[in-house]
Amino acid sequence: MVKYSNLQTFSLVVLRLLIGWHLLYEGIAKLLDPQWSSLGFLKQSQGLLASFAHWIVSDSSMLAIADLLNIWGLICIGLGLLLGLFARAASIAGFLLVFLYYLNYIPFIDTPTTVVDGSCLLVDKTLIEAAALGMLALFPTSRIYGLDHFLCKNKDADK
Repeated sequence: MVKYSNLQTFSLVVLRLLIGWHLLYEGIAKLLDPQWSSLGFLKQSQGLLASFAHWIVSDSSMLAIADLLNIWGLICIGLGLLLGLFARAASIAGFLLVFLYYLNYIPFIDTPTTVVDGSCLLVDKTLIEAAALGMLALFPTSRIYGLDHFLCKNKDADK
């Protein structure tokens, strides 16, 4: 296993925990809001996946599935990152989910948006979070600080 300095390890674990909290909170907030639906987000999609998003909106059963997958995906990914349990899989799944969000709303100069964070050109907080999740998949900090440490320890003992 690669050795990281204490500061490197601490920084990567903090990044994993912060993103895990963010995704878990987003999932729980959606779960607890009986009015929440991805309908508005998908309806307004103007990115590369706009036609796919509009197809989902056109079928109420597909919309219900998308809502369910979104909520529970966020919750499971967030828990995996926070607990350090299957964190590499959670990081990859989180990267894919967040990157899907980005592909629905790629910030171009002429793209109208309801975002109030300021102006972005191609790079926004969604893309940055996706990149950070991709990076976390490459650094197995959960094997140092997380429940994966115990899974890997048992796995190594079996060899």
